[in-house]
Amino acid sequence: MKPNQISRRKFLTQSAVSAIGCTIAVTAPQTLCAATLAAASASGGAPAPTPASGGKSAKLPPLVKGGAHASYKALADEPLMRQLDLKCDVLVAGGGLSGIATALAAARRGKKVILVQDRSRLGGNASSEIKMHPLGVDPRKTGWREGGIIEELKLENACKNPGLSWEVWDFILYDKVVSEPNIQLLLDTSVYRVETRGDKITHAWTRSDTTLNACRIEAALFVDATGDCRLGREAGAPVFSGRETKETFGESLSGYDPEGTRQGSTLMITSRAYDKPMPFQPPTWAKKITAEHLKLRRISDKSLEYGYWWIELGGVYDAIRDNEQLRFELLSIVMGIWDYVKNSGKFPNAANRVLETIGMVPGRRDTYRLVGDHVMTQLDIEGGWKQFDDAIAVGGWPMDDHPAEGFWASDRRGCRQIHGKQPYYNIPFGCLYSKKITNLMMAGRNISASHVAFSSTRVMSTCAAIGQAVGTAAAMCLDANILPARLRADKTMVKRLQQELLRDNQTILDIKNEDPRDLAPKAKVTASESALESKPENVVSGTLLDSPKTNNNRWLATADAKPWLKLEWDAPVRISQVRLAFDGGKRRLTQTGQQSVIKTMVVGVQPELVRDYTITAILPDGSERALAEVSNNYQNLRVHTFDSVTAKAVRIDIAATNGAGHAIIKEVRVES
Repeated sequence: MKPNQISRRKFLTQSAVSAIGCTIAVTAPQTLCAATLAAASASGGAPAPTPASGGKSAKLPPLVKGGAHASYKALADEPLMRQLDLKCDVLVAGGGLSGIATALAAARRGKKVILVQDRSRLGGNASSEIKMHPLGVDPRKTGWREGGIIEELKLENACKNPGLSWEVWDFILYDKVVSEPNIQLLLDTSVYRVETRGDKITHAWTRSDTTLNACRIEAALFVDATGDCRLGREAGAPVFSGRETKETFGESLSGYDPEGTRQGSTLMITSRAYDKPMPFQPPTWAKKITAEHLKLRRISDKSLEYGYWWIELGGVYDAIRDNEQLRFELLSIVMGIWDYVKNSGKFPNAANRVLETIGMVPGRRDTYRLVGDHVMTQLDIEGGWKQFDDAIAVGGWPMDDHPAEGFWASDRRGCRQIHGKQPYYNIPFGCLYSKKITNLMMAGRNISASHVAFSSTRVMSTCAAIGQAVGTAAAMCLDANILPARLRADKTMVKRLQQELLRDNQTILDIKNEDPRDLAPKAKVTASESALESKPENVVSGTLLDSPKTNNNRWLATADAKPWLKLEWDAPVRISQVRLAFDGGKRRLTQTGQQSVIKTMVVGVQPELVRDYTITAILPDGSERALAEVSNNYQNLRVHTFDSVTAKAVRIDIAATNGAGHAIIKEVRVES
């Protein structure tokens, strides 16, 4: 047994013992979700008099989107719980980044979505409760990021949260969800059972013990974005758990640890520096950490503000059922490590530092994965992905395995990271729906993958890209009245799914824009000038991706020259929408508290993004009509819809960037 490590028997039986200034403007939802019903609604909806109402009772607004007060009935066998019956097109269980992206993608296609989150905050492992920064593709190696909804969220955060406050990041995610009229959000609410008929889920049951409300939710499609497969397991869907042997999938990287073991859970901490010494005395139950424990775990004296992902346990336990004991054990290690940092004398920069936040929610990495029609493996990541004809998202994190014993594996490094032959790969749609439960899809770290492949696909930016694909596919399935397996079997539908994702700025490798709605490829493209070996016609090349050193699929011009780009057709065309994809840079972009990561970023609006521009239609008689005038843009995908107009050309005039010397446009789409 390692020093200070508790035995399994003891571990499983021991119980442990200013206003923020920011630039965010949060849009309040018009109605409150059902899970937040106050007790006042049960007595007619009249709140107590307040000074603001002049001493008179005020009638509560509707508490369910689109309707009056909810009608409740008692929940059988639980007299304090109230039952509400709800109905939607898509139920999404799990409000991490994958669940958020799923819900937004489906809702933006007109589907009624209920998003269920078991915490009071959205974001999952990326929330302020856990504080892990979203990772994925490394743009310094590729020249591009995941794109789509996760890029939208990160760019929103860069603009509205330049201080990188974790709580403001939470609110940006919340604002994005509640501002979408087709999403009903249930916070502090967990899925705890389902009803099935044959091979389909008919209803999911949720409960909020915070508000004493239970919901029986009917939906056409169900998405498990819980990470732990709670929804799928309740339905009896087959799952994987833990590591496989080398023989299972023929993976050379299997066998890192015993079959069935997993990666662990982590508690993160942050600290703040003051202008005077700040002493620290650990609690009596803190572990006594020595240099031997940390010989393969790095702590930098110059970077003590955020850490440490390797304070990890749970791979040889049950990260779900043993969560409370794991929390206590992790806290005892956290306190011991901070005691070592503060009081060992080896970290002089720690003298004026004090703990600012201490994680109380273990960030889970590894529990269960649902079995789909395709199981992604190491062989896929190492090149097999090029054969996928149903590619829908991109991954780029290395195959990153962690010792099952976590922190106590002090004789091993905290992780083993191995890239495939290239630092990116495609993920297929066949991994994103259950093999057994026909109307169950999955998004996030619980997709159908071997443990080795999971060690790469599990990171949050990748999970969000998967979520966007799931939400888009769910909407398409509902429109066509088919199930996900049928979509995958139909090559025409798969191609449509890929084209819809590309249209919404999702990154998919080796898939080009062939959308028949797009009139731009039929136009002659000219510009006032071109820079750095780029060409105007690059904006209709069909792809948005370039390596860090090439400009084959984007147009650049000197920003100070106030450049213009024009698309002109041989004959006038009827148009009602222009979609512009700008360049958000080639550097990391994420919410984080780690200075070494922050130093690789531009904290704020990305300077490469075009800031001010106009779009003008040139009519058949040569006159001009303004279609859009934009200032202070901070997003990379801008969609401009207007009353239909017949035009022989469209011109984009760029007045300014957000600081870069070149104005950049990656793609222009024009639709009727």
